[in-house]
Amino acid sequence: MGAVRVQAEDFDAAAEGRALTAGRPDVGALASFVGLCRDEGGRLAALEIEHYPGMAEAEIARVVAEAEARWPLIGVTVIHRHGRLTPGDQIVYVGVAAGHRGEAFAAAEMLMDYLKTRAPFWKRATRVDGSVEGWVEAKEGDDAQAKRWGGG
Repeated sequence: MGAVRVQAEDFDAAAEGRALTAGRPDVGALASFVGLCRDEGGRLAALEIEHYPGMAEAEIARVVAEAEARWPLIGVTVIHRHGRLTPGDQIVYVGVAAGHRGEAFAAAEMLMDYLKTRAPFWKRATRVDGSVEGWVEAKEGDDAQAKRWGGG
């Protein structure tokens, strides 16, 4: 079972990748993705991310299990941050170790697509002018990306 963490603290993507491959000469590929908080053209001051503790981890673990059932993966780590993040801050890390690059890339992409649509996180933007937007809805394009993988 892959490692799943939901935390307020930042993470070290390089250290996470090293942990997935340490002592594993059978790893032929490590695919990783780091999602960052962007400034939306200078309009975003901060992004507030909330989640249901326990439920978020369980849903991410279900998606990791789907990836592990679909591809012969050697290791998976998913980290998603919560709290107040500002432009440039890391939000999410997905790392997948596999014997071959195709499996690692595909699993990492599937995991990110599902995180965008199924994981119970809510985002709200604070603009540089001080205004606070409502909770962000999932984008239709994100749903379409996730549907490529089938399943629930």
